[in-house]
Amino acid sequence: MPSRSPSVSASSSHAPASVRTAARRADDGPAVVSHEESHAVVERLGAALSGAGFPPMPSRVFAALLVDDDGRMTAAELSQELSVSAAAVSGAVRYLGHVGLLRRERERGGRKDVFVVLDDAWHGALTSTDQIYAPIIAALADGVEHLGVRTSAGARLQLSREFLEFVTEEMRGIVDRWENYKRDRIR
Repeated sequence: MPSRSPSVSASSSHAPASVRTAARRADDGPAVVSHEESHAVVERLGAALSGAGFPPMPSRVFAALLVDDDGRMTAAELSQELSVSAAAVSGAVRYLGHVGLLRRERERGGRKDVFVVLDDAWHGALTSTDQIYAPIIAALADGVEHLGVRTSAGARLQLSREFLEFVTEEMRGIVDRWENYKRDRIR
């Protein structure tokens, strides 16, 4: 079975998913992982993400991109890899793009979109709290204003607002600590 070499540039076209292999770094250098093994990892990771509350199809698509050697796949490759329809892939990549776990690119000189997951995908998704929480915090504040903080519902809304404001502030510290960790990890 042919395999895609880890040295192939990111801008070259992908081999069909059924013949793609992933490279895994070990102490003795890169190792080739079978398609069956990488597919099993995709399904286990997809199930874990789904179990944690992510929608099932975006979970599988995100897992497939994480497991792919260069983290780049077209919709057709994702559809083939996961044995799902193009419509299922389309909805999944739309969701993943919205939550910041992937980005859409166009191959230079090509007409197909390529979906790319960053090596540090979780960082962007989990630290964009201003974009995620700001509208919720504003709606909670509006609810408190309309219901009054002295009502049970108003007090509950106020506590929710304070919690989200707290999380937003704490995330700034987490981002700083993560950047320090990554910097120290590379040394």
